Amino acid sequence: MQSVLERAGELRDYLSALRRELHRRPELALNEYGTARVIERELDKIGVAHRRVGETGVLGIVQGGAGGGAVALRADIDALPIREETGAAYRSETDGVMHACGHDAHTACLLGAARILSERAVGFRGEVRLIFQPAEETGGGAADFLNSGVLDGARRVFGLHVAPDLRIGTVGITPGLNNAAVDHFRVRIHGKSAHVAAPESGADALYAASQLVVAIQGIVARRTSPTEPVILGVGKFNAGTTYNAVAEYAELEGTTRTISERARLEMRGRIDETARHIAAVSGTEAETVWTGICSALVNTPGACTEAGSVARELGLAVVENRPLSLSGDNFAEYLRRVPGCYAYLGTSNPAFPDTLAGIHNCHFNLDEAALPFGAALYAACALRWMRSECP
Repeated sequence: MQSVLERAGELRDYLSALRRELHRRPELALNEYGTARVIERELDKIGVAHRRVGETGVLGIVQGGAGGGAVALRADIDALPIREETGAAYRSETDGVMHACGHDAHTACLLGAARILSERAVGFRGEVRLIFQPAEETGGGAADFLNSGVLDGARRVFGLHVAPDLRIGTVGITPGLNNAAVDHFRVRIHGKSAHVAAPESGADALYAASQLVVAIQGIVARRTSPTEPVILGVGKFNAGTTYNAVAEYAELEGTTRTISERARLEMRGRIDETARHIAAVSGTEAETVWTGICSALVNTPGACTEAGSVARELGLAVVENRPLSLSGDNFAEYLRRVPGCYAYLGTSNPAFPDTLAGIHNCHFNLDEAALPFGAALYAACALRWMRSECP
């Protein structure tokens, strides 16, 4: 029988054309209506059953023989609010929105895998569940799938992400911790307005918020262990209405990145405490609102060994010690339910400088020769697990 990689190679033009179609029409989190229709169109072409999960998520089912278990494969489908500057012929046609994180490639690869798996469905029992998840960039999307029972009875879950730090023909598969937990915080400071010439009659929310920005940096510098990475960043600050008045209101937004649940909870508590204390001494009131984006992403060692073996059989070079990233990915939530592996697919080619730009960059692009490797890796991992007796 033709190998999975050979079949994926035959799909290269299909994968590139599909990725470019998606790249031209990027959609932001929870607005991926057109993207979902493209996914459904392609699944219909190959006779793969599917249904919506939430408004823009799509779940496809490749059905094998009766009995057996299930394996889940996940791709994210949303884009970013970034103006594309690549100059590519297939660049974004939506001003200010771009697939700058490679989710168009992930979607194309999983649809390629759907083709390969549907052609080989007679060779396994059970089902492969294809998760096309919206809103990864905002931390959403995964919950709808998990709440729908997408992992019920699943023995493994697998996902991948493009990696411009790795050359084409390489895949990063690291057991254990790969990505940080991500949280978003918003602090609202309520003061009292007054003329700048009579500050004693007001309570300056801008001053209090400024003190808070400085003070919380000290939490990382002096109240966390230097042996455990923690990031605390404030990226947004709004205050005041005019130059000659004490500000009645201020608001700041930021994020924390942690690698342990203990540190995650401690950071929340210390920022809350610091905001209350600064508000108290400045005569203002502070309100802190937290949003959990995703947990730390921890790969299952056994599943990584299995996926690494599959990757090597495909001819990919496996990097097992790719550095920890303090970015996040809510594939972590799937891994909290089912053993699995999140792999990083090399997409850079030194011969094409535009493939060396990092993700979330307006110049981000990739070598599309990597797409067959991604499709093959999705499909081959699923076939390995569907035909094995892994727990």
